[in-house]
Amino acid sequence: MSLDTPTLLEALNAPTTIPIIPFKDGQVDFAAHAKNIDYLMSHNYLDNGRRRVISVAGTSLIHHIDLVDQTRIFDETGRVMGSDGVLMSAVVPNPLGDAARLIEEQAQLQRPPDVYLVMPLTGIGSPEGTYETFMEFGERVGNACGARLLYYFRQERDREAVIRLLIDSPHFVGVKIGTGVADVAPFVEGVGDNAMVIWGIGDRSTNGVEMGARGHTSGTAVLCARAADEINNAQRRGDYAAARAVEAVLDGLEEIRFRNGRVYNYAAVVEAMHLSGFDDIEGGEGGPFNPRVPASVAEEIRCAIKPLLAYH
Repeated sequence: MSLDTPTLLEALNAPTTIPIIPFKDGQVDFAAHAKNIDYLMSHNYLDNGRRRVISVAGTSLIHHIDLVDQTRIFDETGRVMGSDGVLMSAVVPNPLGDAARLIEEQAQLQRPPDVYLVMPLTGIGSPEGTYETFMEFGERVGNACGARLLYYFRQERDREAVIRLLIDSPHFVGVKIGTGVADVAPFVEGVGDNAMVIWGIGDRSTNGVEMGARGHTSGTAVLCARAADEINNAQRRGDYAAARAVEAVLDGLEEIRFRNGRVYNYAAVVEAMHLSGFDDIEGGEGGPFNPRVPASVAEEIRCAIKPLLAYH
């Protein structure tokens, strides 16, 4: 049974774990993907029996996958999760019609997503157009299949338009901040109780949480699930020092991922998975636009993950 919206939003005050998409011979390796989902579901260290949140998001992941495989990825994810956890789909709304059809199709899956993250590309429209277009988009998919939407905020100039969207649209229930800490407070103050504000830039999230964000996005959980969970557990009980202590363990890998405009983002995670030696996760061969990292970067990653292995 689908979660009601208040229960969904409370569940999203957790790490949104984003496993890489593993590839083999140039194709999505769905068996390896299922293995990674099983790892995330079976290694849940959230306190009080809270649900694991899983997505396959990040435009460096989902943007390069054709529509058929996108739906299959979430179908396979949902089948492994079963009735447990929270499943967050993710769509790039370009072209818009394809994104709407994708949501409508995924809503018919055996285990449909609980919520959909909308990830607009930058530099493709005006703030006014953003508001008008996504108001209409929300009406279409919300009325057609009851879809609940999150907006991935990556363009600072659109802040007021997106705040207005979150206030006016009953279908957009939250926003993921993908710009920086400075945008957290304006969103928290601007949307009030109309929508949830989630930190969307990795595990180093405590600064954003102190400003009012709830939950965070973790691209490293597929390697070290306990780290993301312990950060969130500490944040929820107000122990920001403990949260930052775990963030410090992740800092080396996160610095490599997010340097120079996120140059190695998920490719660094793939490399870390290979270097870890763990046999219950699969990194695959690297994906479109995201090949295996250079040898010098791999050596950096080897050093960065040494303190993380205990959090697997």
